[in-house]
Amino acid sequence: MTRWRNLIIDAWGALSYKPAFEQAASGRSGRLPGHAGASWIPEADRRRLAAYTVLAAYNTNQAAALLGDDGVDRREYGDPSLIVNQTLAHLLGESQKIVIPETVDQDQDEDTDTGPEDGGAAGTRETLLRQWAESEHLWLRIQHAERTAVLLGDTVYLLSWSRAEGRPVLKTIDPGFYFPVLPDGAIDADTYPERVHLAWEVPADPATGRGATMRRVTYELGAISQDGTATRRYPWSTQPSTRTCYLTDAEWDLKHVNRGEGADALSLKHARFRTNADGDLLNRLDLQLDFIPIVHVPNTISGPEHFGQSSLMAAAQLLDDLGAADTDSQRAAATTGSPIIGLSGARLAVDRKSGQPLPVRVEPGMVWPLGESGQLTTLDTSAQLAEMRAYVEVLRDRLSVITRLPGSVLGTVDPAQVPSGYAMQLSFGPLNAMVRSMRLARAAKYPLLLKMVLRLYQAGGVLPAGENPRAEVTFGSYLPSDQAGTLDLVVRGVQAGVLSQETGVRMLADSGFPIQDAARELERINAEKTSAAAREAAMLNAAEAEGTGERNDDEENESAEQTPDALTA
Repeated sequence: MTRWRNLIIDAWGALSYKPAFEQAASGRSGRLPGHAGASWIPEADRRRLAAYTVLAAYNTNQAAALLGDDGVDRREYGDPSLIVNQTLAHLLGESQKIVIPETVDQDQDEDTDTGPEDGGAAGTRETLLRQWAESEHLWLRIQHAERTAVLLGDTVYLLSWSRAEGRPVLKTIDPGFYFPVLPDGAIDADTYPERVHLAWEVPADPATGRGATMRRVTYELGAISQDGTATRRYPWSTQPSTRTCYLTDAEWDLKHVNRGEGADALSLKHARFRTNADGDLLNRLDLQLDFIPIVHVPNTISGPEHFGQSSLMAAAQLLDDLGAADTDSQRAAATTGSPIIGLSGARLAVDRKSGQPLPVRVEPGMVWPLGESGQLTTLDTSAQLAEMRAYVEVLRDRLSVITRLPGSVLGTVDPAQVPSGYAMQLSFGPLNAMVRSMRLARAAKYPLLLKMVLRLYQAGGVLPAGENPRAEVTFGSYLPSDQAGTLDLVVRGVQAGVLSQETGVRMLADSGFPIQDAARELERINAEKTSAAAREAAMLNAAEAEGTGERNDDEENESAEQTPDALTA
């Protein structure tokens, strides 16, 4: 009963059975590395940081280290990493693309080098965003950030304007460094924080004699002037604003960080402020923005919760049981491959000094002379090994159900053994629901990121003033499809008049055909049909003309043949 007196139900409660997690969550780091137990960590964030460390240990096959001496021989075969990788692959799909639904210039080619001086057209901004994505390696960064989100439950993007590059620069931030100050302490996913800290500890460097420090980067929305009357008109808005974003970057020696001072309440008395590349002192530096250029992406929809939940959270105890079963199976395999042997009546070598029999070694070709009543007995553990392997398979099937990843995705089912394609599609039902939910959790985050990118371009003078259209990041299809069957279905549906050509082309694109734009593909198809019809008509005309010429030649020949007879007559 004592264990459950302080029951806490939150996004990280599934790890409460781990003593190492409970120790770190209560302010005692215990076996967990990192700064989860540091004095400057806000009380509300201790459980989150402890959970991040535990989940990271699962990902690197080091969860057994949290068990202390009991986990020394524990086997871990990478099941958590497989779950994360497969979930990530289906979340992002086969391709990612930046689109603006309100694009005006539908005929503009994606590779056209269109400059921002062409005005505020949506097509221009779409091209600029795609060029920016290529320059910033956006899809690679999204892969890294989203893997963190799937594993830990959260990921964070940070944007800043680079004068040297002439474009916004994107960074991915470890969510363990992210400390938002939510209004009135409420955890509300719909409320954007007006003060965000990025804080972490820098360990001491004995080689240089530098002591351990704590660094905090703060973004805060505040009034432009102290009296709150000064206004500024930003290029993306027609209304004047009284607010701006301030940046502060400072560091403290850990010995000057008083116990009980949270990351939001650190005294600036002992702070050392840093400078940027332009030599500006980063002490409430005015960024000339009316927003905080940080985007937090949760992995799941957690109702009013600000933070998301890891895809491993629900399966944590099952992963522990699977590791224990793998360990027992390995031990049973060891005794099966090298069985326990009992000898009686055998002449064994004796240590000359002690007179005790030497240890018996079992090797190929070994011969033991046995007496008349000598016996050799082996302990057969193959039956136990078979039971352990069956138990492991039961746990893996249970893991597939809990994580909503079908066996064909986890590699536990041979797709060739599936009775039909329809049966395989049914097995993807839970995965479909999970991916839709995860993409919905990101539906407002990536448009917000691209919105900030366009505004930074405007603040940097690259784009003209004006309202920006909504830009989105679309994720491609992730399910295996029967392309031949889909093609046959589309052809029959279009011929029967129950499917439009555009719908058919979209179905082909969704099934994996290399079609980038359904409308443009349909235009190409119609253009090729028109061209083919014109060529066919030209060939028919040529054939008719050729046939007419042959008939005229025949008539002339007949006339020439009849002329001598007529003259004779």
